[in-house]
Amino acid sequence: MTIQSVSDLDVSGKKVLVRVDFNCPLSEDGSTVADDTRIRAALPTIRMLREQGAKIILMSHLGRPGGKPSRSLSLEACGARLAELLECDILHTDDCIGWGARKLAQELGSEQILLLENLRFHAAEKEGDARFAEQLAELGDCYVSDAFGTLHRRDASVSVLPTLFEGRRAAGLLVKHELQQLGSLLHGPESPYVAIVGGAKVSDKIGVLEALLKRVDAVIIGGAMAYTFLSAQGVDVGSSRVEENKLWTAKKILTRAQEEQVEVLLPEDHVISTGITDIESARVSTDIPEGWMGLDIGPATVERFALQLRDAATILWNGPMGVFETEAFAAGTEGVARAVARSKAFSVVGGGDSAAAVARLALQSEMSHVSTGGGASLEFLEGKQLPGLSALEEK
Repeated sequence: MTIQSVSDLDVSGKKVLVRVDFNCPLSEDGSTVADDTRIRAALPTIRMLREQGAKIILMSHLGRPGGKPSRSLSLEACGARLAELLECDILHTDDCIGWGARKLAQELGSEQILLLENLRFHAAEKEGDARFAEQLAELGDCYVSDAFGTLHRRDASVSVLPTLFEGRRAAGLLVKHELQQLGSLLHGPESPYVAIVGGAKVSDKIGVLEALLKRVDAVIIGGAMAYTFLSAQGVDVGSSRVEENKLWTAKKILTRAQEEQVEVLLPEDHVISTGITDIESARVSTDIPEGWMGLDIGPATVERFALQLRDAATILWNGPMGVFETEAFAAGTEGVARAVARSKAFSVVGGGDSAAAVARLALQSEMSHVSTGGGASLEFLEGKQLPGLSALEEK
């Protein structure tokens, strides 16, 4: 795979289209950015391009506007935050294509930055429409992909647009860094290698679990998906969430783990309640009666998982241990996060809810790498071809 780096491009005086991921949480009225992590992640590439005299045109999606303009999902707030971080003016378009966008792009000066309006205000973006990609291509001379979290998508700006810039397309610094860090988990990771997999559904993690069994020494399973595995072992899990149609898959994964001599750790105690909203009845228990459900791992399980992580040399974590958004069911995820942070292992947090939990606990600096892409990082680790990555390859 031959993919140029942004540092390989001659960008001086040229209009450079940069696909960033500014899909940030906003305040309730949409006027300010609530979490600027993704904007900060793009700063190294933006700063490099400015230093090299490029005319920078940023493009991103935000939320799910359904292919039509929505004031609450405008990128204006992201542009305002970027202006604060870079201490410079950011121009902003009313649309990402059309006469207005072309005029502003043509008049852009060296080191100036133009932020196009939300790409998903056009249904053609999600549809991977070639004509839409061509309209975007009219705005720039080069293309840089710096939105790792979108590389698994077939959106027009991700998988079609870069194909129109043969020899003039490259991966940004963020994408290059993600590939390097995640790639180290695929190529000779140091042992003992422990994977922590959580979240709600087994169906979301089948591919990555099957891929991990070829590489890891142990798998820790938490979150609601753990109850499908426990149920597959014949354990009574009360009214906990179980994917009945995935019980056979869970059994197959457990059997495969045994064949590969991979230790599988499942919860031995739980924080249970009669429902997610019933905080009053929440309690720790080793059993889950009918009418009750497991909503977090219990303290004994946290201790057991932490013990496994203490001696690990490599750790991958993807998925929370419980309904961590609710304080009553957050202790398990927090306990695992702190155990990973304490370890001396090369630790990778695979984006999504795990990254959100780490950020909430201000533990980012204690991890070796916190990925900016949940779905993209999982598919990469599964060994899948990412459409946005394939589109960057030079023949």
